[in-house]
Amino acid sequence: MIVTVTCNPALDKTANIERLCPGGLNRLSQVVADAGGKGVNVAKLIAALGGQAVATGFLGGGVGVEIGRALERLGVAADFVPVAGTTRTNLKLVDADGGLTELNEPGPDVGPNEWAALEAKLTGWARPGNVIVLAGSLPGGSDSGTYARLVRLAAAGGAEVYVDADGQALAQAVAAGPDLIKPNGFELGQLVAAPGKLGLAEVAVWARRLVAGGVKRVVVSLGGDGAVFVDADQACHAPALPVPVRSTVGAGDSLLAGLAWGLGQGHDFRQAAAWGMAAAAGAVTTVGTKAPDRGLIDRLLPQVEMRDLSLRPES
Repeated sequence: MIVTVTCNPALDKTANIERLCPGGLNRLSQVVADAGGKGVNVAKLIAALGGQAVATGFLGGGVGVEIGRALERLGVAADFVPVAGTTRTNLKLVDADGGLTELNEPGPDVGPNEWAALEAKLTGWARPGNVIVLAGSLPGGSDSGTYARLVRLAAAGGAEVYVDADGQALAQAVAAGPDLIKPNGFELGQLVAAPGKLGLAEVAVWARRLVAGGVKRVVVSLGGDGAVFVDADQACHAPALPVPVRSTVGAGDSLLAGLAWGLGQGHDFRQAAAWGMAAAAGAVTTVGTKAPDRGLIDRLLPQVEMRDLSLRPES
């Protein structure tokens, strides 16, 4: 069972726009709405692959009800904690050149009682054989050590724990020793305080240092440059597949979902990484944050190329 935790979910509205005109009138077309948030996106892709997914976190108001119902229709079990505020709505604008502009609301504050209820749910789900995915931003009222606390809680129950976060929330989660983290290139640079954009070799070296520090696996998503996968035994790079891009929203979430599903099916890290790359490629061909269908992912899987990366001796 894969249990995703989305502490700050959203109703994601994705729309096309010819050209964004700040300060002027902007007319939108092809507006679609999807249940969103990183963990929610992971759960949707797991269900599309035929796996069992539970989505938990916080939902509130009419938007929260809509998200819960949408997930149930997609085959995802929704086990959220209700909150007093209303779940946020985010707007994603895709221009004629493929550029993405995101307008994200902050989301409602979450109080101590709601956090206690979520931790009680996670205690029930945290058992051997289950994977807990902690993904996305934290809501108001949270401290940067929240994910670290949840990593320790889930690990204490015997579950594997994957983290997709950024900033101090990620840094403190890393110190708790999760089984896997999935930063993008920019987030990795922030995490290790590296100046400038990291090249593939630098990404691999920094990821290996994180593995040496206690994280079992590091996956670094690099957009059009593919992704890097590192554990104690290997470092490899998978170039992005040449597919028509309709929306990049949720591609990294699909990468993590495909990888998690592959590991859950008994594939080794390298094979599971290929599933993640195929899922990510399928995701960018869809509008909004809809999960690609299993048939498309199956067709893309043989096209994934995994290239070994050599690592410089560490200084």
